[in-house]
Amino acid sequence: MAAPLTSSPASSSASALFLREAELRRGMELLYFGHGHLTRAVDEALARQGLGRAHHRALYFVARKPDLTVSELLGLLAITKQSLGRVLNQLTDRGLIAIRPGERDRRQRLLKLTAEGRALESDLFEAVRVRMSAAYAKAGQAAVTGYWAVLEGMIPDDERAAVDSLRG
Repeated sequence: MAAPLTSSPASSSASALFLREAELRRGMELLYFGHGHLTRAVDEALARQGLGRAHHRALYFVARKPDLTVSELLGLLAITKQSLGRVLNQLTDRGLIAIRPGERDRRQRLLKLTAEGRALESDLFEAVRVRMSAAYAKAGQAAVTGYWAVLEGMIPDDERAAVDSLRG
């Protein structure tokens, strides 16, 4: 039987037996609820625009790496070509993303946010930034470093290069 949700303070330390089911479930619960609150802040703004989370993720990654190729974005989002095609069509139709051919390979399609797309992505990021900054400040540098290590540990080795490519 799974351990019930507990209301321990955020500052409590993980048990020395942190690999037990109860501790793993606690981590999963915190990840689930933390992510839920983070995305709800963005979901409201997206809904007002008639957009969803896939649109947000596309805007985010194109903002992080201008001139990202469609195939690179497809790899980052891990969605079908058909789904990405719908998302990109909607974002280009709304004037949020511009697509241009590559300079060396004209078949390549390079993505860049328009001024309107940059403004929307910036507004969406601000909602996340406020919440993450507050949580980071409360947890402290060592906890943030540990959190990053845990998240990085969940990414398969063969996908790390794509994540590392986003560092600026």
